[in-house]
Amino acid sequence: MPFSPSAKQNYPDYKSSGHKCMVGRHLTPEMYEQLYDKKTVHGVTLDKCIQPSVDNTGRIIGLVAGDPESYEVFKPLFDAVINEKHLGFGPNDKHPPPDLDASKLVGGNFDPKYVKSSRIRTGRSVKGFCLPPSISRAERREVERILVEALSGLSGDLAGKYYPLNKMTPEVEKQLIDDHFLFQKPTGHLMVNSGAVRDWPDGRGIWHNVEKTFLIWINEEDQCRVIAMELGGNLKNTFERFGRGLTQIEGLMKKGGNEFAWSERLGYICTCPSNLGTGLRCSVHMQLHKLSKHPKFEDIILGLQLQKRGTGGEHTEAVDDVYDISNRARLKKSEREFVQLVIDGVNKLTEMETRLEQGKSIDDLIPK
Repeated sequence: MPFSPSAKQNYPDYKSSGHKCMVGRHLTPEMYEQLYDKKTVHGVTLDKCIQPSVDNTGRIIGLVAGDPESYEVFKPLFDAVINEKHLGFGPNDKHPPPDLDASKLVGGNFDPKYVKSSRIRTGRSVKGFCLPPSISRAERREVERILVEALSGLSGDLAGKYYPLNKMTPEVEKQLIDDHFLFQKPTGHLMVNSGAVRDWPDGRGIWHNVEKTFLIWINEEDQCRVIAMELGGNLKNTFERFGRGLTQIEGLMKKGGNEFAWSERLGYICTCPSNLGTGLRCSVHMQLHKLSKHPKFEDIILGLQLQKRGTGGEHTEAVDDVYDISNRARLKKSEREFVQLVIDGVNKLTEMETRLEQGKSIDDLIPK
């Protein structure tokens, strides 16, 4: 008889190895036993979803969805992690419907002295397929085909071209690197330990419009990453293009009988629980010579429900006091509401920077 371990025998050892992951705080032996033998319709198991938490001891979430159904089949663990990550989102809470209407925004065209560029991105998954940690080669290629077919129907300023990674010429590769568009084979824990980088670069590629202001990554961390960007301070214009592009892509997909994976409770479904809901990260590169030196700079950013990082991405430092400023959350608000939150926050940061340039106090502007 083949060896068939019990849940108790197979339970991950988080305590003695010093794991600091979010999964380790919520996955009790009792919960593990409850979920141990369950499988999704695609055959995804709990152990597949928690593998990043087992292989990394750092302060990570440590949980990925192998398919959209993972969020329901392994609901006790996913709900606990989602509740912690999104600072309160209980099993009866519900994400609001999408709102991509840029005409409802108030403000959003900033002084280029302070705001150097803007970028909005989100993740999407095609309904009916496994997500990158569990997807097969055939599924991945079919997802690529569905998305490329839809993107080929974009017109006007959104019209562009697809560049598959495994057929890219050295000249195109160099240009995409120079444009800071090209994504390389990921090395981070979420991708490597989840198995999402299998078969690289098969079924992966980059699409962008002629003006290089609308960009799609296919089959990286998520099946589809949609990115709108432009230089200067017009965030409202970036969001208009972002929303218009997403709406057109969804419409073109539906003509082919496909749609994005959507949950009435959790919103759009992505690989990592941190990117549920809108999956939206709205960011500006902002130069803050004075405010960045203020002793309460970190508290100010947190108080405005924002996040800061260097312009080179996560875990990078600012250069010449230019920071990447974005919304901290992804869930519980619509796309437009998150963009408005960033607009209001950037206006407040600009006001503070201006006051400090004039040698004035900002104490009354600091969030309580």
